[in-house]
Amino acid sequence: MRNGFALALVLWAGVVVAEPAPELKLLSEHVVEGMRGGNLSGLAVCGGELWTVSDRDDDRIYRLDASDAKVWQADALVIDVPQVPDNGLPWGLRSRTWAASFLRGGALDFEGISCDSAGNRYVVSEAYAAILQVPPTGEASWLKIAPALIRQARASGMLLHFNALFEGLAVNPAGDQLWLAAERERRGLLLIKRQQTVWDCDGNCVLLSEAGLEMQPAQFPKAKPVSRDFADISLFNGKLFTLERNAFQVCRRDPQSAKVERCWSFAAEALQDNRRYAQAYGLAEALVVDAEGAWIGLDNNDGRRADGEERPIVWRFAAPDGGWSASP
Repeated sequence: MRNGFALALVLWAGVVVAEPAPELKLLSEHVVEGMRGGNLSGLAVCGGELWTVSDRDDDRIYRLDASDAKVWQADALVIDVPQVPDNGLPWGLRSRTWAASFLRGGALDFEGISCDSAGNRYVVSEAYAAILQVPPTGEASWLKIAPALIRQARASGMLLHFNALFEGLAVNPAGDQLWLAAERERRGLLLIKRQQTVWDCDGNCVLLSEAGLEMQPAQFPKAKPVSRDFADISLFNGKLFTLERNAFQVCRRDPQSAKVERCWSFAAEALQDNRRYAQAYGLAEALVVDAEGAWIGLDNNDGRRADGEERPIVWRFAAPDGGWSASP
Protein backbone atom coordinates (compact mmCIF):
# COMPACT_ATOMS: atom_id res chain seq x y z
CA MET A 1 0.00 0.00 0.00
CA ARG A 2 1.12 3.61 -0.61
CA ASN A 3 2.94 5.65 2.09
CA GLY A 4 3.20 2.73 4.50
CA PHE A 5 -0.51 3.10 5.31
CA ALA A 6 -1.09 2.22 8.96
CA LEU A 7 -4.08 0.01 8.40
CA ALA A 8 -2.06 -2.81 6.89
CA LEU A 9 -1.88 -5.09 9.88
CA VAL A 10 -0.02 -8.30 10.60
CA LEU A 11 -1.46 -10.63 13.23
CA TRP A 12 1.04 -12.77 15.07
CA ALA A 13 0.40 -14.54 18.39
CA GLY A 14 -2.55 -12.24 19.02
CA VAL A 15 -0.44 -9.08 18.74
CA VAL A 16 -1.35 -6.34 16.25
CA VAL A 17 1.69 -5.00 14.38
CA ALA A 18 0.97 -2.00 12.14
CA GLU A 19 3.03 -0.79 9.23
CA PRO A 20 4.64 2.57 10.08
CA ALA A 21 2.20 5.46 9.73
CA PRO A 22 3.25 8.82 8.26
CA GLU A 23 4.96 10.97 10.89
CA LEU A 24 3.53 14.28 12.10
CA LYS A 25 5.90 17.25 12.33
CA LEU A 26 6.32 18.98 15.71
CA LEU A 27 6.02 22.77 15.47
CA SER A 28 6.32 23.83 19.11
CA GLU A 29 6.40 22.64 22.69
CA HIS A 30 4.83 24.44 25.66
CA VAL A 31 5.20 23.77 29.38
CA VAL A 32 2.24 24.57 31.63
CA GLU A 33 2.50 26.38 34.96
CA GLY A 34 -0.23 26.82 37.54
CA MET A 35 -2.13 23.53 37.49
CA ARG A 36 -2.52 22.78 41.18
CA GLY A 37 -2.59 19.02 40.72
CA GLY A 38 -0.49 18.83 37.55
CA ASN A 39 -1.48 15.76 35.53
CA LEU A 40 -2.96 17.47 32.49
CA SER A 41 -5.54 15.02 31.14
CA GLY A 42 -7.67 16.74 28.50
CA LEU A 43 -7.76 19.64 26.05
CA ALA A 44 -10.49 21.59 24.26
CA VAL A 45 -10.76 24.78 22.24
CA CYS A 46 -13.69 26.94 23.38
CA GLY A 47 -14.21 30.30 21.70
CA GLY A 48 -10.66 30.29 20.41
CA GLU A 49 -9.11 29.54 23.83
CA LEU A 50 -7.52 26.32 25.03
CA TRP A 51 -9.01 24.72 28.15
CA THR A 52 -7.73 21.78 30.12
CA VAL A 53 -8.46 19.58 33.13
CA SER A 54 -6.40 17.69 35.69
CA ASP A 55 -7.32 14.25 36.97
CA ARG A 56 -6.16 15.42 40.41
CA ASP A 57 -8.44 18.48 40.70
CA ASP A 58 -12.17 18.02 41.34
CA ASP A 59 -13.21 21.65 41.81
CA ARG A 60 -11.68 23.45 38.84
CA ILE A 61 -10.96 23.48 35.15
CA TYR A 62 -8.28 25.63 33.54
CA ARG A 63 -7.99 28.17 30.74
CA LEU A 64 -4.52 28.21 29.22
CA ASP A 65 -2.98 31.65 28.77
CA ALA A 66 -0.72 31.25 25.76
CA SER A 67 0.57 34.84 25.65
CA ASP A 68 4.05 33.55 26.49
CA ALA A 69 5.14 31.37 23.59
CA LYS A 70 7.11 28.94 25.74
CA VAL A 71 5.54 28.79 29.23
CA TRP A 72 1.76 28.79 29.39
CA GLN A 73 -0.11 29.85 32.52
CA ALA A 74 -3.12 27.80 33.64
CA ASP A 75 -5.84 30.10 35.01
CA ALA A 76 -8.31 28.19 37.19
CA LEU A 77 -12.08 28.42 36.92
CA VAL A 78 -13.35 27.14 40.26
CA ILE A 79 -16.62 25.21 40.00
CA ASP A 80 -19.13 24.02 42.55
CA VAL A 81 -19.65 20.39 41.58
CA PRO A 82 -22.97 18.87 42.68
CA GLN A 83 -23.30 15.32 43.95
CA VAL A 84 -22.76 12.73 41.24
CA PRO A 85 -25.95 10.90 40.28
CA ASP A 86 -26.20 7.12 40.31
CA ASN A 87 -25.81 5.98 36.72
CA GLY A 88 -25.65 2.23 37.25
CA LEU A 89 -21.88 1.87 37.58
CA PRO A 90 -21.18 -0.95 40.06
CA TRP A 91 -20.38 0.08 43.60
CA GLY A 92 -17.13 -1.90 43.56
CA LEU A 93 -15.63 0.23 40.79
CA ARG A 94 -16.76 3.49 42.38
CA SER A 95 -15.44 2.52 45.79
CA ARG A 96 -11.98 1.61 44.50
CA THR A 97 -11.64 5.03 42.89
CA TRP A 98 -12.87 6.70 46.07
CA ALA A 99 -10.22 4.83 48.08
CA ALA A 100 -7.48 5.69 45.56
CA SER A 101 -8.35 9.39 45.79
CA PHE A 102 -7.04 9.49 49.37
CA LEU A 103 -3.59 8.59 48.07
CA ARG A 104 -3.41 10.59 44.85
CA GLY A 105 -6.24 13.15 45.02
CA GLY A 106 -8.96 13.59 42.45
CA ALA A 107 -12.01 11.62 43.55
CA LEU A 108 -13.81 12.49 40.30
CA ASP A 109 -10.81 11.72 38.07
CA PHE A 110 -11.53 14.23 35.29
CA GLU A 111 -10.09 12.74 32.08
CA GLY A 112 -11.41 14.77 29.17
CA ILE A 113 -13.02 18.06 28.18
CA SER A 114 -14.93 19.22 25.11
CA CYS A 115 -17.03 22.25 24.07
CA ASP A 116 -20.06 23.03 21.94
CA SER A 117 -20.59 26.19 19.90
CA ALA A 118 -22.61 27.80 22.72
CA GLY A 119 -19.55 27.73 25.00
CA ASN A 120 -20.73 24.88 27.23
CA ARG A 121 -17.84 22.77 28.48
CA TYR A 122 -18.32 19.05 29.03
CA VAL A 123 -15.99 17.20 31.41
CA VAL A 124 -15.93 13.42 31.78
CA SER A 125 -15.36 11.81 35.19
CA GLU A 126 -13.66 8.46 34.78
CA ALA A 127 -14.34 7.51 38.38
CA TYR A 128 -18.11 7.72 37.93
CA ALA A 129 -18.47 7.36 34.14
CA ALA A 130 -20.42 10.63 34.29
CA ILE A 131 -20.32 13.93 32.40
CA LEU A 132 -20.33 17.37 34.00
CA GLN A 133 -21.61 20.34 32.00
CA VAL A 134 -20.06 23.71 32.83
CA PRO A 135 -21.99 26.53 31.11
CA PRO A 136 -20.48 29.94 30.27
CA THR A 137 -22.56 31.37 33.13
CA GLY A 138 -24.52 29.67 35.87
CA GLU A 139 -24.06 26.46 37.83
CA ALA A 140 -22.43 23.25 36.68
CA SER A 141 -24.66 20.18 36.44
CA TRP A 142 -24.33 16.51 35.59
CA LEU A 143 -25.90 15.34 32.34
CA LYS A 144 -28.88 13.05 32.75
CA ILE A 145 -27.75 9.92 30.93
CA ALA A 146 -29.99 6.91 30.37
CA PRO A 147 -28.80 3.70 32.10
CA ALA A 148 -28.54 2.02 28.70
CA LEU A 149 -25.12 3.62 28.15
CA ILE A 150 -23.43 1.84 31.05
CA ARG A 151 -25.42 -1.33 30.50
CA GLN A 152 -24.51 -1.62 26.83
CA ALA A 153 -20.87 -0.69 27.42
CA ARG A 154 -20.42 -3.37 30.08
CA ALA A 155 -22.29 -5.95 28.01
CA SER A 156 -19.73 -5.27 25.25
CA GLY A 157 -16.82 -5.89 27.62
CA MET A 158 -15.99 -2.28 28.49
CA LEU A 159 -16.01 -0.46 31.86
CA LEU A 160 -15.21 -3.65 33.74
CA HIS A 161 -11.87 -2.69 35.32
CA PHE A 162 -10.73 -0.09 37.81
CA ASN A 163 -9.05 2.94 36.20
CA ALA A 164 -10.05 1.77 32.72
CA LEU A 165 -13.35 3.56 32.16
CA PHE A 166 -14.12 6.67 30.06
CA GLU A 167 -10.91 8.46 29.11
CA GLY A 168 -12.11 11.07 26.64
CA LEU A 169 -15.15 12.72 25.08
CA ALA A 170 -16.12 14.89 22.12
CA VAL A 171 -19.32 16.87 21.58
CA ASN A 172 -20.60 18.20 18.26
CA PRO A 173 -20.97 21.98 17.77
CA ALA A 174 -24.78 21.80 18.14
CA GLY A 175 -24.36 20.16 21.54
CA ASP A 176 -26.74 17.29 20.85
CA GLN A 177 -24.36 14.39 20.08
CA LEU A 178 -21.59 13.18 22.35
CA TRP A 179 -18.91 10.55 21.77
CA LEU A 180 -17.10 8.74 24.59
CA ALA A 181 -13.87 6.75 24.54
CA ALA A 182 -13.48 3.75 26.83
CA GLU A 183 -9.80 3.47 27.68
CA ARG A 184 -8.68 -0.18 27.55
CA GLU A 185 -9.38 -3.85 28.29
CA ARG A 186 -11.63 -3.51 26.20
CA ARG A 187 -11.26 -0.16 24.53
CA GLY A 188 -14.20 1.28 22.66
CA LEU A 189 -16.16 4.21 21.27
CA LEU A 190 -19.75 5.05 22.15
CA LEU A 191 -22.28 7.64 21.00
CA ILE A 192 -25.22 9.18 22.86
CA LYS A 193 -27.68 11.83 21.70
CA ARG A 194 -29.65 14.47 23.57
CA GLN A 195 -33.33 13.68 23.62
CA GLN A 196 -35.08 16.58 25.36
CA THR A 197 -33.69 16.40 28.91
CA VAL A 198 -32.06 12.95 28.79
CA TRP A 199 -29.05 11.73 26.83
CA ASP A 200 -29.71 8.27 25.44
CA CYS A 201 -28.60 5.70 22.91
CA ASP A 202 -30.11 5.90 19.46
CA GLY A 203 -30.66 2.16 19.43
CA ASN A 204 -27.12 0.96 20.11
CA CYS A 205 -24.61 3.17 21.96
CA VAL A 206 -21.59 1.03 21.12
CA LEU A 207 -19.79 1.93 17.89
CA LEU A 208 -16.65 -0.09 18.64
CA SER A 209 -15.42 -2.54 21.25
CA GLU A 210 -12.07 -4.26 20.81
CA ALA A 211 -9.43 -6.02 22.86
CA GLY A 212 -5.94 -7.26 22.01
CA LEU A 213 -2.36 -6.14 22.19
CA GLU A 214 -0.41 -3.82 19.95
CA MET A 215 3.34 -3.39 19.61
CA GLN A 216 4.81 -0.18 20.90
CA PRO A 217 6.65 1.82 18.20
CA ALA A 218 10.19 0.84 17.36
CA GLN A 219 11.52 4.07 18.92
CA PHE A 220 10.20 3.06 22.36
CA PRO A 221 12.94 1.63 24.64
CA LYS A 222 12.51 -2.14 24.90
CA ALA A 223 9.29 -2.04 22.89
CA LYS A 224 6.80 -4.74 23.81
CA PRO A 225 3.16 -5.66 23.18
CA VAL A 226 0.77 -3.56 25.30
CA SER A 227 -2.99 -3.14 25.54
CA ARG A 228 -4.64 -1.26 22.71
CA ASP A 229 -6.09 1.92 24.17
CA PHE A 230 -7.75 5.28 23.62
CA ALA A 231 -6.56 8.31 25.59
CA ASP A 232 -8.78 11.03 24.10
CA ILE A 233 -10.94 11.88 21.10
CA SER A 234 -11.56 15.01 19.04
CA LEU A 235 -14.26 15.87 16.50
CA PHE A 236 -13.15 17.89 13.47
CA ASN A 237 -14.68 18.48 10.04
CA GLY A 238 -17.22 15.70 10.50
CA LYS A 239 -14.62 13.08 11.48
CA LEU A 240 -13.69 11.53 14.82
CA PHE A 241 -9.99 11.51 15.71
CA THR A 242 -8.67 9.10 18.33
CA LEU A 243 -5.51 9.54 20.40
CA GLU A 244 -4.00 6.07 20.68
CA ARG A 245 -1.50 6.54 23.46
CA ASN A 246 0.43 3.28 23.47
CA ALA A 247 0.77 3.26 19.68
CA PHE A 248 1.84 6.95 19.66
CA GLN A 249 -0.60 7.78 16.89
CA VAL A 250 -3.69 9.78 15.94
CA CYS A 251 -6.29 8.05 13.78
CA ARG A 252 -9.16 9.42 11.73
CA ARG A 253 -12.39 7.45 12.04
CA ASP A 254 -15.90 7.51 10.70
CA PRO A 255 -18.04 9.08 13.48
CA GLN A 256 -20.96 6.70 12.97
CA SER A 257 -19.15 3.39 12.48
CA ALA A 258 -15.79 4.14 14.21
CA LYS A 259 -14.04 2.51 11.26
CA VAL A 260 -10.40 3.58 10.89
CA GLU A 261 -9.71 5.59 7.76
CA ARG A 262 -6.12 6.70 8.30
CA CYS A 263 -3.50 7.07 11.04
CA TRP A 264 -0.52 9.34 11.67
CA SER A 265 2.34 8.71 14.10
CA PHE A 266 3.96 11.17 16.49
CA ALA A 267 6.48 8.64 17.85
CA ALA A 268 9.53 10.08 16.07
CA GLU A 269 9.11 13.44 17.82
CA ALA A 270 7.73 12.22 21.16
CA LEU A 271 10.43 9.61 21.68
CA GLN A 272 13.52 11.67 20.99
CA ASP A 273 16.08 11.07 23.71
CA ASN A 274 15.55 14.38 25.54
CA ARG A 275 11.74 13.91 25.62
CA ARG A 276 11.65 10.40 27.07
CA TYR A 277 10.20 9.49 30.45
CA ALA A 278 11.20 6.54 32.61
CA GLN A 279 7.71 5.09 32.34
CA ALA A 280 6.65 1.92 30.58
CA TYR A 281 3.73 3.36 28.60
CA GLY A 282 2.79 6.34 26.50
CA LEU A 283 1.75 9.49 28.38
CA ALA A 284 -0.23 11.45 25.76
CA GLU A 285 -3.72 12.04 27.20
CA ALA A 286 -5.21 15.06 25.46
CA LEU A 287 -6.08 15.82 21.85
CA VAL A 288 -7.54 18.67 19.81
CA VAL A 289 -7.51 18.48 16.01
CA ASP A 290 -8.07 21.58 13.84
CA ALA A 291 -7.42 22.66 10.26
CA GLU A 292 -3.83 23.71 10.92
CA GLY A 293 -2.74 20.80 13.07
CA ALA A 294 -3.19 19.06 16.39
CA TRP A 295 -2.62 19.87 20.06
CA ILE A 296 -1.43 16.88 22.11
CA GLY A 297 -1.09 17.14 25.89
CA LEU A 298 0.91 14.90 28.22
CA ASP A 299 -0.04 13.57 31.64
CA ASN A 300 3.43 12.81 32.95
CA ASN A 301 2.16 11.42 36.29
CA ASP A 302 4.54 13.78 38.12
CA GLY A 303 7.45 12.09 36.37
CA ARG A 304 10.60 13.84 35.24
CA ARG A 305 11.62 13.87 31.58
CA ALA A 306 15.14 12.99 30.44
CA ASP A 307 15.96 16.69 30.09
CA GLY A 308 14.73 17.39 33.64
CA GLU A 309 11.33 18.90 32.77
CA GLU A 310 8.55 17.78 35.12
CA ARG A 311 5.71 20.22 34.34
CA PRO A 312 2.78 19.26 32.08
CA ILE A 313 3.54 19.68 28.39
CA VAL A 314 1.44 20.53 25.32
CA TRP A 315 2.77 19.86 21.82
CA ARG A 316 1.66 21.52 18.60
CA PHE A 317 1.91 19.35 15.50
CA ALA A 318 1.38 20.51 11.92
CA ALA A 319 -1.47 19.05 9.90
CA PRO A 320 -0.27 16.28 7.58
CA ASP A 321 0.55 16.96 3.94
CA GLY A 322 -2.76 17.28 2.13
CA GLY A 323 -4.64 17.94 5.36
CA TRP A 324 -6.49 15.63 7.73
CA SER A 325 -8.95 14.57 5.01
CA ALA A 326 -6.26 13.27 2.65
CA SER A 327 -6.53 9.69 1.41
CA PRO A 328 -3.60 7.28 1.79
